[in-house]
Amino acid sequence: MIAGRENPPSPPDVGRYSRRMLNTAANLVCALVALIHVYILVLEMFLWEKPAGLRAFGLTPERARDTRVLAANQGLYNGFLAAGLFWGLSGGGTAVKLFFLGCVLVAGLYGAATASRKILFIQALPAALGLGLLALG
Repeated sequence: MIAGRENPPSPPDVGRYSRRMLNTAANLVCALVALIHVYILVLEMFLWEKPAGLRAFGLTPERARDTRVLAANQGLYNGFLAAGLFWGLSGGGTAVKLFFLGCVLVAGLYGAATASRKILFIQALPAALGLGLLALG
């Protein structure tokens, strides 16, 4: 009560509005993660031996030449992650988004532990944020 008066009632749709905002934020993060993986696909499959690929992965031209087939394979897998996230966004539903964000999170944690710590921030952290937003929404 405020100064002898009853508190004004809260609008009935505040909870619905908050969930809608969380769902929108989750979908935006999911789309961002998908786009990041499309970008990684392009780097690994098409730009691996080009200046952008060499710079992104800190490679010498010789190392890039020797690993291009492996990189293209990795790029394909990143494309599958992106495709799954786009599927979830286009009607596959929350379960599909949860599954593919979970896959990205695991891949990001493994990559950070075995390849480069920056993968934690590029892949794992955005995926974890998306998972958290989906869980709250």
